[in-house]
Amino acid sequence: MMRLFRAFLPKEERFFELFARHAQTVAHGAMALQDMLKGGDETPVYCQRVSQFENDADNITREVLTAVRRTFITPFDRGDIKNLITSMDDAIDQMQQTAKAVMLFEVRAFEPPMREMGGLLVECASLVGRALPLLQSIGPNVAMLTAITEELTKLEGRVDDLHDIGLKELFLKHRHANAMDFIVGAEIYDHLEKVADRFDDVANEINSIVIEQV
Repeated sequence: MMRLFRAFLPKEERFFELFARHAQTVAHGAMALQDMLKGGDETPVYCQRVSQFENDADNITREVLTAVRRTFITPFDRGDIKNLITSMDDAIDQMQQTAKAVMLFEVRAFEPPMREMGGLLVECASLVGRALPLLQSIGPNVAMLTAITEELTKLEGRVDDLHDIGLKELFLKHRHANAMDFIVGAEIYDHLEKVADRFDDVANEINSIVIEQV
C-alpha cells in the first residue's frame, strides 16, 4: 500500500541532475587517467587533474547525501541512492589512488597493457553516463540498462585479463633486473584493476535498482 501511495506523490528529480554531474566528472577523471598513462613529462599535470576531478566528485556526492536526508519523496529507495552515488565515487577515488602511486614513485613511462586498461576505464565511465538518465524511466529502459550493465561487467573482465597479462610481462621483464621496478609496476596494475572493480560495483547497484523497480 505504501509503495502504491508513494507512486502518486511528486518526486525530487534533482537527483538525476546530480547523478549526471557526477558521471561527467568521473568521465573527465577517466580521460585524465588515460592521458596520464601516456607517460612523459606531462604525467604530473594529468595526475593533478585526476585529483581535482576526484575533489569535484566528492563535493557532488555530499550534495546527493544531503538531498537524501532532506527530500521527502526520492525517485527510488534512499539506500539505493546512497549506494549508487557511493559506488560511483569509489571509482574516481580509486583513480586518484592510482595517480597518487604514480606521483609517489615518480613513474613517467607505462606498459602497453596499462594504457589499454586506461582506455577500457574510459569506456566504463561512458557506459555509466549513458545508464544514469535511463533510471528516470526504468520500465521502458530495462533492456538497455541490462545491456549496459552486462557490458560493464565484460569490460571489468577484460581489465582483469590485462592485469594478469601485464603482471606476467612485468615479471619476465624485471626478474633479472631491479625488483623495485616490478613492485612499482604491480602496484599500478593493482590500482587500475580496482578502478574497474568499482565500475562493476556501479553496474551491480544499477541492476539492484532495476530489479526493485520493475
